Amino acid sequence: MTAVSDTPAPVPDPILSTALAADLDAADFRSESLRRLWGDEADDALARGLREPILRAIAEDQGTLATLGRLLVLGMRQPADAVAAALPRLGVPGLVALGLARLEGDAVVPVALLRPQSFVDAEGIGEWWIASDLDEVALDGALPADHVLGVGGASRTLAEIIMPIEVDRALDLGTGCGIQALLVARHAGAVVATDISARALAYAELNAQINAVSNIDFRLGSMFEPVAGEAFDLIVSNPPFVITPRVEGVPEYEYRDGGLVGDALVEQFLRSAPDFLTPGGAAQLLGNWESRGGQAALEGRAGLDRLSSWVPADFDLWVVQREELSPLGYAELWIRDGGTTPRDAAFTPLLTAWLDDFDARGVSAVGFGYILVRRPPEASASAPALRRVERLTQPVSNVGGALRAGLAAHDALAGGLPTTLITSADVTEARHLLPGNDDPSIIELRQGGGFARTISVDPALAAFVGACDGELTVMQIAAALADLFEVPFAELWASLEPRIRQLVIDGLLHAAE
Repeated sequence: MTAVSDTPAPVPDPILSTALAADLDAADFRSESLRRLWGDEADDALARGLREPILRAIAEDQGTLATLGRLLVLGMRQPADAVAAALPRLGVPGLVALGLARLEGDAVVPVALLRPQSFVDAEGIGEWWIASDLDEVALDGALPADHVLGVGGASRTLAEIIMPIEVDRALDLGTGCGIQALLVARHAGAVVATDISARALAYAELNAQINAVSNIDFRLGSMFEPVAGEAFDLIVSNPPFVITPRVEGVPEYEYRDGGLVGDALVEQFLRSAPDFLTPGGAAQLLGNWESRGGQAALEGRAGLDRLSSWVPADFDLWVVQREELSPLGYAELWIRDGGTTPRDAAFTPLLTAWLDDFDARGVSAVGFGYILVRRPPEASASAPALRRVERLTQPVSNVGGALRAGLAAHDALAGGLPTTLITSADVTEARHLLPGNDDPSIIELRQGGGFARTISVDPALAAFVGACDGELTVMQIAAALADLFEVPFAELWASLEPRIRQLVIDGLLHAAE
């Protein structure tokens, strides 16, 4: 087991947090201001774990923003008088009382980071101040086992895929520093945020106070235990899904390791979540899943097939696999994530432990991606569930909006195709012709937003999509195409109808208003 933090958890206090927020606001302690202070290149370098470019850029700057940048963004000690001047309302004693720093002689030594994090949602652009434990750059070494992570790549990914919907009650399971709970709280009447780590909950509550968010209830406990018997309209989770060997000497980081074997934590979540959803309620999470042995593994299906079996057949399931790693690639990724590099003596024993663990279960690959589970709305409970499992590796955008639109289209299609359809504004067509041929060998429809799909179509479907401008009905277009291609209408419609439905769910076609 890796050593735990040698500093206590923060101590949330609403009065001191309000004073801190006022000081940060007065100093314009925000992402863009800091980026202007030390420059784009230095700011980008920090994301790669390099702080020297920032230090060089502000070496001669003793102003308020530079002082707070060194103290709170980089986690470096600063003169007490400079910190007192930068935080006149809170003061150094207040910063210490919140558990964010300690005083050593004439210096203030940070024991946590506090960084501005911008976000974009349906209401526009905003920014939070997010406190978390010192990272490996500030610690200059491996992370403690109880490390509370700030806003990382996974946090930002989950934020981007959450559907922008207004709900009465939401749950953030495994809240960590609380970033997802803060974001969901903007569109929920009430939010429950849980975590197995009391240290993480202390950070999450402090972050809610600093950002003046008051509709979050923080609860300590594992998985769904703290909300037994309750139901939610939206459940979000960035659970500790990292697959970790259960052997002596392998670090068990609370922020990423759920303490179970293989992908059992994701399985447990998916088997449990349906019981906590209201009709129409959805659970969204990030996760890993293993592909294990057999022909299905060779064809790349095994992991997704296993995952699908964990969700009741009458619930909607939409899985998007974004990447797949070999056992070696996966092990190296997460060993490095803990701050251990191939130069360290511990690297090879850790790699061996990971590979042995995968071999014991016959794991051939590990997938990563987005998972959405929904209890069907009461109005469409008798309709077939949406069961969609796909691999998409291309760049995507507005995923949350695309998921919401896809579910809405699925629900609407339970009553049949709309009378009139319109081709979405971001759809383009590409035709590929062999030299000297007038007829295309390949026709593709390309989607500009959302999942940015490229879909191969035949001339009949391409012609149908091209005619969907809101003037003719679906049946009028289909009848005209049957005449044009000299095909019996019933035969053409049997071919077109299921593919048209799929284009509606994909967002390439939508009902005319």
